[in-house]
Amino acid sequence: MIHKTKGIVLRTVKYGETSLVVTIYTELFGVQTYMVNGVRTSKPSGNKAAMFQPASILEMEVYHQEQKTIQRIKEYRWAFLYQQILSDVVKNSIALYMVELLNKTLKQPEPNSNLFYFCEDAFIQLDAAEKNIAANFALFFSLHLADFFGFRMNSSNIKDIAVENLYFDLREGDFLSGQPAHPDFIYGEPASVIAELLKIRLPAELDQLKLNQQTRRALLLKLQDYYNLHMHDFGQMKTLQVLHEVLS
Repeated sequence: MIHKTKGIVLRTVKYGETSLVVTIYTELFGVQTYMVNGVRTSKPSGNKAAMFQPASILEMEVYHQEQKTIQRIKEYRWAFLYQQILSDVVKNSIALYMVELLNKTLKQPEPNSNLFYFCEDAFIQLDAAEKNIAANFALFFSLHLADFFGFRMNSSNIKDIAVENLYFDLREGDFLSGQPAHPDFIYGEPASVIAELLKIRLPAELDQLKLNQQTRRALLLKLQDYYNLHMHDFGQMKTLQVLHEVLS
């Protein structure tokens, strides 16, 4: 049966002389793998492989059979044509970090329309973002993505805690007024930054947050720890080092 669905490209692998095997996070079916034939060519005018770069948002007509592990695409076109993400070094690095985070967290093919729309909107907002907003985008995306996987961070009780006594417990996802009895926590001003980021619901509001490179680096590493504590086999983010360099 043929279905129309949007999809965000997560991974592309060359297959044979002209084909690709593409992992796409789809609106209707969650994460799916597609064989795309005849898209790689030496002629620039006929090279459709560029449409399957990671982070690309596509409108597709797909053949879908539940029992198959590799599906096929009948038709595809841009659902949104980026102005900057695929060409700007900084925004491309942030987008690739977001794509890697999705690759690591989307373990099952089950659809989740709210999660898909959150991700789609995040990439579109990143493409249009001013430089100071883009600089904090990886933190914003990492924090709010966790909401969809059952380990949302709870900041409801921080109003009564002074910054110098503020701890964020990475294991429990809660803010505390005393040090946890384990080493997995963020303390003081960095914990306060996490709390401020959790209040921000729209990327445009990231303009209000003034962070330096060292703070961003430390928090992204702590968020990697957070995901490792809550997701089996999460591992290390390969794009983090590149992200640190371009945001320096």
